[in-house]
Amino acid sequence: MTDDDVRQAFIDGMSLAAASVSIVTTDGPAGRQGVTVSAMTPVSADGEAPTLLVCLNASATTLPVLLENSCFCVNVLAREQVDISDVFSSRRPAPDGDKFNAAGFDAGPTGAPRLKGALVSFDCRLVSADKIGTHHICIGAVEDVTVSQGSPLLYGMRSYLRAEKH
Repeated sequence: MTDDDVRQAFIDGMSLAAASVSIVTTDGPAGRQGVTVSAMTPVSADGEAPTLLVCLNASATTLPVLLENSCFCVNVLAREQVDISDVFSSRRPAPDGDKFNAAGFDAGPTGAPRLKGALVSFDCRLVSADKIGTHHICIGAVEDVTVSQGSPLLYGMRSYLRAEKH
């Protein structure tokens, strides 16, 4: 396979791997920003604090703000929150030009915006950020968790999916 063939096969293959949809938010001296991601996963529940990682495109306007603020909140969306995902991914225009008008937010302990009604919110201090290719892998130490009820919004096969319990 050529490099282009491997890249396309990777993209096609990854489209079959369903993932939860989250919005990553930050606030602090560099300002307030947020972006929709599907690349979020736990790293460890052990150690000084639980840790998780998010991957942000190096060209995303949220990345430099998050790096300077040194905090972020991963807000895992419930399946009813497609509109919020679309606003934070810029698929839909932000109400009155501000993504944060799409829903209610309050500040978590780090100051990062926590989405009211998120399935779960992980408020994190940034402990590491490494650029790999076109993305930064940002690892956060979880300082606070807010859990509610519902089913996750999933993304796979290039569209939103719904989880079903059996």
